[in-house]
Amino acid sequence: MPLFGNTFSPKKTPPRKSASLSSLHTLDRSTREIELGLEYGPPAMNIGGQSLKFEDGQWITESGGNTSNKEVQRLKKRNLQLEEENNLLKSKIEVLMDMLTETTVEYHLMKTENEDMKTQHRRKK
Repeated sequence: MPLFGNTFSPKKTPPRKSASLSSLHTLDRSTREIELGLEYGPPAMNIGGQSLKFEDGQWITESGGNTSNKEVQRLKKRNLQLEEENNLLKSKIEVLMDMLTETTVEYHLMKTENEDMKTQHRRKK
C-alpha cells in the first residue's frame, strides 16, 4: 500500500495543432503573388523616424541624416586611404631613422680610428 495514495500516473497530453497556422500555404500561386507582390525587394524598416534599407550586407540609412549615405561612404574610404598613407610614412620615417643611426655609429667609429691613427703616428715620430 502506497504511503501517500495512488501511484504517480501523468495525464495524456492533447494532440498538437497543425505546424503552420498561416493560411498562405493553402492559396494558389496567383493569389499569393497578389497578396505578397511579385517583387519583394530588399528589407526596409523605419525606426525613430529614420528609414533603413538592407543592401549589400549592410543597413543603409535612406533619410533623416544631415549628410547622405554616399558622402559617409566616400569619407570612410578617404579616411582608410589616409590611414594607410600615414602608416606607410611612419614606416619610411622608421627606416630613415635606422639609416641615420647606422651612419652616425659608422662616423663615430671612423672618427675614433682616425684619432687612434694620429696618436700612433705622433708616437712614431
